[in-house]
Amino acid sequence: MAYALFNGSFIGKINTGIGVLSKNLITQLSPNHITLLDPVNTRIKGSIPIPSNLSPQNGWKGHLRRLFWMQNIVPKIMKNEGAKILLSPLPEAPVFSNVRTVVIAHDLLPIRFPRPNPLFLYNLLYVPTVLYQSEIILCNSNATAKELHEVLKIPINKLVTITLGYNNNLFYSQDRKRENFFLILGRHNPHKNLARVLKSFAIFKNSDYKLVFAGPFDSRYTPRLQRISQELGISHLCEWKDWVSDEEKLELLNRCRCLIIASLWEGFGLPAIEALACGSPVIASNRGALPEVLGGNSLMVDPLNTESIADAMREISLYNKYLNDAYINGPIYASKYKWSTTAREVEDVLQSIA
Repeated sequence: MAYALFNGSFIGKINTGIGVLSKNLITQLSPNHITLLDPVNTRIKGSIPIPSNLSPQNGWKGHLRRLFWMQNIVPKIMKNEGAKILLSPLPEAPVFSNVRTVVIAHDLLPIRFPRPNPLFLYNLLYVPTVLYQSEIILCNSNATAKELHEVLKIPINKLVTITLGYNNNLFYSQDRKRENFFLILGRHNPHKNLARVLKSFAIFKNSDYKLVFAGPFDSRYTPRLQRISQELGISHLCEWKDWVSDEEKLELLNRCRCLIIASLWEGFGLPAIEALACGSPVIASNRGALPEVLGGNSLMVDPLNTESIADAMREISLYNKYLNDAYINGPIYASKYKWSTTAREVEDVLQSIA
């Protein structure tokens, strides 16, 4: 009988963000102590099948189905399995039952940068309620732990910072020739600060370089960013890719001159670690967890200052020392971020509250 059940509802056929974390973490957790609630038949020992239409990949209906399932079905599964703890890779848990929960918190972006949308009340009311009710909150960085304490007044003794990981079988240096383009990975949400990145690239003013955006097209944000590139006269130097596979991302990270992650806030910043693993230089924001996570292995910029970002682009383009340093030191530094380490830290926390 498993001690804890793992909420795998975010795992899908194509994974980003929490889905990536869930899929990688569960493969390292002991199946003798933690059982996966499995929506995609992962064939992990002892997994319990759950509906496959609960993930965000199924749109708003997926969100609603998942919340209903969490409130009404999960407590019954917990009781049937005799499990003591629900381990959730995000702040989602039953709030109208006595289920003991340990959740992973990533950031407070929807509260820090609120936007009117159907998930507004979910982020404003439900997520904080889950956090308050959880026995332990595992934080992906000290910056996130500090944010939870200062913004939501979560007691310090409930907050435990853990080390996240990256998949070193997917991301590694291929010794490829570097090309003249800056890479931006991920979604086009406003906190990613991409409008300023475009303006900085226009200031950089080097037609030998391109900006390559690899992330899902979003009808709310992408058209505006493309209009900005046209207004700045750099649209011919911008390439917009949609979702890319891990194989394509590996290639891009090994070919780019540099990864840019100039976000207004990141709770962790996994693409930056993946870039270092591939020996790529990183231009990173000095806000949020990025200074903590990267540990000096990047060119830090003020994300609100377009001149600062443009200067970093110029530095990367002019001096090969950044490529050489990243090639030598990046993979070494990235290697300390292991999912096996994450799993052991999570299991230690679960055992401490047994």
